[in-house]
Amino acid sequence: MPATFNHTIIASKDRAESARFFRELLELPEAPSWGPFTNVQLEDGVLLQFAEPPVEIQMQHYAFLLDDALFERAYQRLQAAGIEHWADPQMRRAGETNTEHGGRGVYFKDPAGHAIELITRPYLQAGTVQPAGS
Repeated sequence: MPATFNHTIIASKDRAESARFFRELLELPEAPSWGPFTNVQLEDGVLLQFAEPPVEIQMQHYAFLLDDALFERAYQRLQAAGIEHWADPQMRRAGETNTEHGGRGVYFKDPAGHAIELITRPYLQAGTVQPAGS
């Protein structure tokens, strides 16, 4: 079996709030949760497990690939909620989206302060990034 991504734990100030934020933004159904985790399951089976660590949360970056229609709906939800967003990871182009890599993209922060990116085209398919050794 080739390696596939199965799950990640995302540090949250409030695990229920973070899980709800991602479920609503990305139109995901509720997933079974257990122990210290509130889970969200992506369509490919990958689990996002939200937990409240007993330490200061360090910002991480998470990028989600969406089709054009879901991107548009998610972007409209960000705007309606008044969530600050940027076209670039340096957070210089406020209130915009980008058209990098042959698709659309946007950056914003989730309720725990993590940097979230929504894109409509994967970077490798866009031909802008070559695998090492190419």
